[in-house]
Amino acid sequence: MGDTQERIANHPILGTYEKGEPVTFTYDGKEMTGFEGEPIAMALKANGVMVHRYTAKKHLPRGIFCAIGRCTDCVMVVDGEPNVRTCMTPLKEGMDVRTQYGVSDKPFDEQ
Repeated sequence: MGDTQERIANHPILGTYEKGEPVTFTYDGKEMTGFEGEPIAMALKANGVMVHRYTAKKHLPRGIFCAIGRCTDCVMVVDGEPNVRTCMTPLKEGMDVRTQYGVSDKPFDEQ
Protein backbone atom coordinates (compact mmCIF):
# COMPACT_ATOMS: atom_id res chain seq x y z
CA MET A 1 0.00 0.00 0.00
CA GLY A 2 2.96 2.27 0.04
CA ASP A 3 4.17 4.13 3.07
CA THR A 4 1.24 5.52 5.05
CA GLN A 5 3.45 8.42 6.19
CA GLU A 6 3.60 9.53 2.55
CA ARG A 7 -0.20 9.68 2.18
CA ILE A 8 -1.96 13.01 2.02
CA ALA A 9 -4.29 12.94 5.03
CA ASN A 10 -6.25 16.13 4.38
CA HIS A 11 -6.64 17.36 0.80
CA PRO A 12 -7.09 21.16 0.47
CA ILE A 13 -10.13 20.78 -1.85
CA LEU A 14 -11.39 17.22 -1.33
CA GLY A 15 -10.96 17.41 2.45
CA THR A 16 -10.52 14.20 4.40
CA TYR A 17 -11.75 11.04 2.80
CA GLU A 18 -12.82 7.70 4.10
CA LYS A 19 -10.22 5.14 3.13
CA GLY A 20 -11.71 2.74 0.61
CA GLU A 21 -10.88 -0.88 -0.05
CA PRO A 22 -7.37 -1.75 -1.23
CA VAL A 23 -7.14 -1.79 -5.03
CA THR A 24 -4.51 -2.72 -7.58
CA PHE A 25 -3.56 -0.46 -10.49
CA THR A 26 -0.63 -0.19 -12.87
CA TYR A 27 1.84 2.64 -13.24
CA ASP A 28 3.88 2.42 -16.46
CA GLY A 29 3.13 -1.30 -16.49
CA LYS A 30 4.22 -1.89 -12.89
CA GLU A 31 1.58 -3.18 -10.47
CA MET A 32 0.92 -0.97 -7.47
CA THR A 33 -1.67 -0.74 -4.73
CA GLY A 34 -3.69 2.09 -3.26
CA PHE A 35 -7.11 2.70 -1.75
CA GLU A 36 -10.27 3.07 -3.78
CA GLY A 37 -11.41 6.69 -4.00
CA GLU A 38 -8.15 8.34 -2.98
CA PRO A 39 -6.67 10.68 -5.60
CA ILE A 40 -4.43 8.81 -8.03
CA ALA A 41 -1.60 11.21 -7.14
CA MET A 42 -1.91 10.22 -3.48
CA ALA A 43 -1.52 6.53 -4.30
CA LEU A 44 1.45 7.29 -6.55
CA LYS A 45 3.16 9.39 -3.88
CA ALA A 46 2.62 6.65 -1.29
CA ASN A 47 4.32 4.26 -3.72
CA GLY A 48 7.30 6.61 -4.18
CA VAL A 49 6.35 8.06 -7.58
CA MET A 50 7.19 11.76 -7.79
CA VAL A 51 7.35 12.43 -11.55
CA HIS A 52 4.00 12.43 -13.38
CA ARG A 53 4.88 14.02 -16.69
CA TYR A 54 7.62 15.61 -18.80
CA THR A 55 7.11 18.96 -20.51
CA ALA A 56 6.75 19.02 -24.29
CA LYS A 57 9.41 21.62 -25.13
CA LYS A 58 12.24 21.06 -22.66
CA HIS A 59 11.35 17.54 -21.44
CA LEU A 60 11.52 18.66 -17.81
CA PRO A 61 9.97 16.46 -15.10
CA ARG A 62 6.85 17.64 -13.28
CA GLY A 63 4.88 16.24 -10.35
CA ILE A 64 2.48 17.44 -7.69
CA PHE A 65 2.52 21.23 -7.39
CA CYS A 66 -0.83 22.74 -6.43
CA ALA A 67 -2.75 19.51 -5.67
CA ILE A 68 -6.07 21.31 -6.22
CA GLY A 69 -6.61 20.84 -9.95
CA ARG A 70 -5.52 24.35 -11.04
CA CYS A 71 -2.13 23.66 -12.60
CA THR A 72 -1.29 20.82 -14.97
CA ASP A 73 1.85 19.48 -13.34
CA CYS A 74 0.16 16.25 -12.20
CA VAL A 75 -1.47 15.33 -15.51
CA MET A 76 -0.95 11.78 -16.71
CA VAL A 77 -2.39 9.34 -19.22
CA VAL A 78 -5.08 7.37 -17.38
CA ASP A 79 -6.81 4.46 -19.12
CA GLY A 80 -5.59 5.84 -22.45
CA GLU A 81 -6.82 9.40 -21.85
CA PRO A 82 -4.12 12.10 -21.68
CA ASN A 83 -4.20 15.21 -19.47
CA VAL A 84 -6.00 13.62 -16.51
CA ARG A 85 -5.45 15.68 -13.35
CA THR A 86 -4.36 12.93 -10.99
CA CYS A 87 -4.59 15.14 -7.90
CA MET A 88 -8.39 15.24 -8.31
CA THR A 89 -9.19 11.92 -10.01
CA PRO A 90 -10.27 9.06 -7.72
CA LEU A 91 -8.38 5.79 -7.94
CA LYS A 92 -10.31 2.72 -9.10
CA GLU A 93 -9.44 -0.95 -9.35
CA GLY A 94 -7.48 -1.84 -12.48
CA MET A 95 -6.65 1.70 -13.66
CA ASP A 96 -3.79 1.99 -16.14
CA VAL A 97 -1.77 5.08 -15.17
CA ARG A 98 1.12 6.18 -17.37
CA THR A 99 3.72 8.92 -17.31
CA GLN A 100 2.83 11.65 -19.80
CA TYR A 101 5.43 12.89 -22.29
CA GLY A 102 4.08 16.10 -23.82
CA VAL A 103 0.58 14.80 -24.59
CA SER A 104 1.48 11.12 -25.06
CA ASP A 105 2.35 8.10 -22.97
CA LYS A 106 5.22 7.32 -25.36
CA PRO A 107 8.68 8.56 -24.31
CA PHE A 108 9.98 11.33 -26.58
CA ASP A 109 12.48 9.05 -28.32
CA GLU A 110 9.59 6.76 -29.37
CA GLN A 111 7.27 9.49 -30.72
